[in-house]
Amino acid sequence: PPAHSHSDWIGPPDKLSNLRPVIFYEPPEETALERRLREARQEAQASNQRFWARHNRAFRQEKEEFIYSRLKAKGLEMRDESGRKATLNAEEMADFYKDFLSKNFKKHLQYNRDWYKHNFRITFLMGQVALVRALRWLRRRKKNVEQ
Repeated sequence: PPAHSHSDWIGPPDKLSNLRPVIFYEPPEETALERRLREARQEAQASNQRFWARHNRAFRQEKEEFIYSRLKAKGLEMRDESGRKATLNAEEMADFYKDFLSKNFKKHLQYNRDWYKHNFRITFLMGQVALVRALRWLRRRKKNVEQ
C-alpha cells in the first residue's frame, strides 16, 4: 500500500488457501492496546492461511487419487481419446466429498474452536480499544467545554 494510506489493504486470493491476505495499517502513534489488537488480527489471519493452505492441498491431492483409482477400476485413463481430462459423475464424487469430510471432521472441529478463540480475543480487544477511544474523546470534549 502507498505510504499515505490510512486503512487496511486486501490482496487477491492466495493460490493455496483461497483466502484474501490483508496488509494491516499500522498507525504511527499506535498504542500498546491497538498494537495487541492488530497483532491478534495478524495472528488469526496467519493461522487461517496455514490451515486452509494445508486443507486445500490435501483435498486436491486426495481428490486426484480418488479419481485416478475410480477411473483405473473402470479400465479408463486420466485422459480420454481426445485428450480431455476424464471425470467422474456427481454421485461418485459425492462419495469422495462425504469420505473426505468424515475423515477430516476432527481437524475441522479443532479449526472451528481455534477460530472462535481468535475471534473472541479480537472482539474483546476491539471493545477495549473502542472504550479507550471513547473515554479519550470524552476527556477532550470536556476539556474543550471548560476552556
